[in-house]
Amino acid sequence: MNLHVVWNRIKSHPLARIGPGWVTGVADDDPSGIVTYSQAGAQFGFNMLWTMPVSYPLMSAIQLLCAQMARVTGKGLASNIKSNFHPIIVFFLVLLLLIANTLNIAADVAAMGEVAQLVTGFNWHIMTLLFVVLTLALQILVPYHRYVYFLKWLTLSLLAYAAVLFTVHVPWDQVLLSTFIPKLTLDVQTAAMVVGIFGTTISPYLFFWQASQEVEDMNISSSKPLLVENQQIADRELKRIKWDTWSGMFYSNIAAYFIILATGVTLNVSGVHDIATAAQAAEALRPLAGNFAFLLFAIGILAVGLIAVPVLAGSAAYALSELFGWRSSLEDSAMQDKRFYLVITSSVLAALIIQYLPINPMKGLFWSAVINGVVAVPLMVAILILSSRASVMGKYTASKTILTIGWIATAIMTIAAFVMFLV
Repeated sequence: MNLHVVWNRIKSHPLARIGPGWVTGVADDDPSGIVTYSQAGAQFGFNMLWTMPVSYPLMSAIQLLCAQMARVTGKGLASNIKSNFHPIIVFFLVLLLLIANTLNIAADVAAMGEVAQLVTGFNWHIMTLLFVVLTLALQILVPYHRYVYFLKWLTLSLLAYAAVLFTVHVPWDQVLLSTFIPKLTLDVQTAAMVVGIFGTTISPYLFFWQASQEVEDMNISSSKPLLVENQQIADRELKRIKWDTWSGMFYSNIAAYFIILATGVTLNVSGVHDIATAAQAAEALRPLAGNFAFLLFAIGILAVGLIAVPVLAGSAAYALSELFGWRSSLEDSAMQDKRFYLVITSSVLAALIIQYLPINPMKGLFWSAVINGVVAVPLMVAILILSSRASVMGKYTASKTILTIGWIATAIMTIAAFVMFLV
């Protein structure tokens, strides 16, 4: 069988038809996010499971608004904000996004390197360099319409965390009870963990990425004109976006739920209550759940990292390019969009350099979370305002239900950002 036949079969597979919502959802469960969820399970057992069903509609509503705005206007999030607010606002938000994403990439590639060292025995610095080169090569050398298929296949990696649960005994009656009636003590540790989970789940880089991917998909398909220009396809496209976003975020949240559950049923029960790195979470599972569970957890971290790093770097590059009016598309070659690819390369290489500086990547992750908390609130406010304006959305302004959920999410993130500075 030649490569052309294989490629055609890959393109025709049902998985290839899933949209940006699924890739965005999986990128939300990046290695640094896995650390947060693992710590939640190790420290609180089943009592942080409730955060997933609560955060699900909140993150879905915001992501849905970003995707719909992009599909209606044909522009990314930064471009829409720039067109409707003072440029200094979007400049400030994009600058902070770039810094936060670089720190997040540093934490992610460090986690991938450490986990790879556990699996292969090779030095983690070497493995980190390998992952950086691999992700950059894929983004720079492979056109978007092909590269995105590989990202979609990697979304299956989240199933590893569900598989871990088959290797251990799970008291499902206690799990369900704790999911809806958790036993929590209102103290600083609990507040910090709730803030960390919501900050990890509702992240600014996801807003920019999903919006930009809708524009990418539209640009490479001549059958997808702006919705304001062709109402005949509007209902079909908006239904697709809704299904893609709600199902993609559900997939993301259920995977995070399984990570909290897997670490709660193993680490917490065994008295391991402190997890600092993704590698530590994976290694701690080995004596408790066996080598198979360890490998599943480790493979999931590596595969999700291969999605998250390009999403983090790409979202910042899209945002910066839209801010300055640069040409930006992963479908174009590096020679066509030099500045766009320069941002991607610079952010990933800067993250790599951090590995060799006296800076703890996990400490960088903390500052990334702080910056994301600062960026998320005004960004969400801008998204909600634009989504409700007929001058932007035409007849496709957001429904009152979605806007209400979005404002609730914004209020929660405002409280979370405030608490973050207190704890």
